Amino acid sequence: MRFSQMIEFETGRIDEFNAHLDAWMMKSEGHRIPHRAVLSRDRDSHDVYVLTVEFSSYEVGMENSARPETGEFAAFLSDLADGPLTFRNLDVIREEDL
Repeated sequence: MRFSQMIEFETGRIDEFNAHLDAWMMKSEGHRIPHRAVLSRDRDSHDVYVLTVEFSSYEVGMENSARPETGEFAAFLSDLADGPLTFRNLDVIREEDL
């Protein structure tokens, strides 16, 4: 079963986030675990974002969470955020291309 992790955060420094994510993508090329990431902005709450990271399974997601580079990215995100991070771990029950 596919697995998604959603991280909600607030920041006024989204350009720093994007630059850091771009650098991480270059650094992890060829050995990264997540297969898709989507950054969304909340239209109703200023500077609130949701990062959705997709994995082939929960186990693979947890393997990714245990990696040092994931911890480093989480620490960066915590420092960047204007408050606490909110995590949601979601099993993908159904997916349709509409």
